[in-house]
Amino acid sequence: MTDPKHHAAPPAPQAVLTDLRTLDGAVYAAVAGTPTPALDSALRRLSRAADHSKISLAVAALLALVPGRPRQAAAAGVGAVALASVTANLVGKQLVRRPRPDREQARVVVGRQVPMPESASFPSGHMASATAFATAVGVLLPPMAVPLGAVAAAVGYSRVHTGVHYPGDVAAGALLGFAAAVASLAVVRTLPPSLPA
Repeated sequence: MTDPKHHAAPPAPQAVLTDLRTLDGAVYAAVAGTPTPALDSALRRLSRAADHSKISLAVAALLALVPGRPRQAAAAGVGAVALASVTANLVGKQLVRRPRPDREQARVVVGRQVPMPESASFPSGHMASATAFATAVGVLLPPMAVPLGAVAAAVGYSRVHTGVHYPGDVAAGALLGFAAAVASLAVVRTLPPSLPA
């Protein structure tokens, strides 16, 4: 007689999604339950500074002052941010409509909280835009890849730390941002050199 253990059916997609949501919630709860008083204020300020891509746009404005490759990088970065933002907010959030985390239930410390957005939780628009900018600029200006990537990662973590996103939202935002950067770079590289310069 055949041992049924060796012929078990693969888990259904719905069961896998359920397990991933459970893990997502567990990581969120672990972050919420870890006391980090020395980091709370800084991460809260970083999360607010990243609203509306203010950090990325400020860097782009500085790069645009320098003709040549820096100005081209600024154009690619801003284009990537725009594409990532539109895709995250007008497509991703509308299709998935995942509710925001329950900060009260997770007991997120009040001192680390930022205002809870009214939009859906998935994907993280902050992470999508920050990743898009860091990737696009980093490809054209390699010395900036590490610092901008570090800022993007910190922004993503800050959204979980302040309680407004699950880690899965941030991971999805990073993937979306990378795709937006690839698309923006493809467009910028087709422009005549005189335009971005």
